[in-house]
Amino acid sequence: MKICGIICEFNPFHNGHKYILEQARKFSGCDKLLCIMSANFTQRGEICIQNKFMRAKHAILGGADAVLEMPAAFSVAPAEIFAKGAVKILSSIPQVTKLAFGCENDNKQEFINSANILINESTNFKTTLKNGLEAGESFIKSYRNAFFQAGGNVEFIDNPNNVLGLEYTKSVIKYSPQIEILPIKRVGAGYCDGKLYENFSSASAIRNNLLNENLKNNVPDFVYKDLQKAKNNQLKYQEYARLILSRTDSASLADTYGCTEGLENCLKNNQSFEFSQIIAQTSGKRYTSSRIARIICANFLNLRKSKCEQFLNSKLYLKPIAVKKEGKEEILSALAKAEFPLIISGKDKLSLDSLAYECLALDEFAFAQWLMISSETNGKKPQNGLITV
Repeated sequence: MKICGIICEFNPFHNGHKYILEQARKFSGCDKLLCIMSANFTQRGEICIQNKFMRAKHAILGGADAVLEMPAAFSVAPAEIFAKGAVKILSSIPQVTKLAFGCENDNKQEFINSANILINESTNFKTTLKNGLEAGESFIKSYRNAFFQAGGNVEFIDNPNNVLGLEYTKSVIKYSPQIEILPIKRVGAGYCDGKLYENFSSASAIRNNLLNENLKNNVPDFVYKDLQKAKNNQLKYQEYARLILSRTDSASLADTYGCTEGLENCLKNNQSFEFSQIIAQTSGKRYTSSRIARIICANFLNLRKSKCEQFLNSKLYLKPIAVKKEGKEEILSALAKAEFPLIISGKDKLSLDSLAYECLALDEFAFAQWLMISSETNGKKPQNGLITV
């Protein structure tokens, strides 16, 4: 069996995601599609609008054969760690031979060339980046110029989807060269486009327009039905996150990915403001708003950099959320042959070492926080932690 991996959030699952799965099925030459999905909170530091089991169900109905839960420690982290953690888990499965991802530019060789530039980070690259930041330029502008000076095509990194694809490619080249990347050109709205279009809108546009009648054309029917009951709990989450920020000391904040150069003190100084003001007061040329939101979210979930680094260097686990009924035994049998143990029932946790157990405990904590904020009693959690679709 050959498996194609896909790293995702599906918050919510929409027509563009369905298209990526269809293209991956068509061009990967693989027998199965395996998604590894952020479960409760996203890489941009936001709470997911639907529980992980429902979103995993949508992925199966949309074309996937199985969905694994990405550990929270990697889900709410900078793009490099997000990619590295996901690739680490996928590469533990011998049958995973491809990694497909959506992007603006589907030139495979350009992804490889650009990734190698970033992996090597020449002296020229580092010096240009440092000089730009010291001159007061924004991080994005400084990084863009450094990439250009190192021989990169700056237009290639101007799109968030390409940047995330580059991080996937970097991780594959450095840690899992046996996996082949499969860039798939996206269709429809851009990653952060907030406008609701006729049929291919971004996930953020859909989240912000849950009551719009045009929503139906942007998601599959099986998603639309469930979205009628969805609530965007972002504002409620922000109040909880702000409260936890006020109770966190500066030293703990500093042990959070992205919280560098005294940023923890700036956050503490601004903690009495409304959430949006905290973001506005703390972000700027050097720190993007998404970076600040991610730091606050990671702090809310007690995700510390020092511990995550240990997770990245240890044996972890595979935690399936959903599996397709047709071929269930076949895909689970393949996952059982992975380097990491398969966690389905409670007793499976006994096979984990202390670090893996701690990582899994953070996943369970994140789900508990999601349930509390969303006011769902159990998130429709199946008895054995795995749904069959």
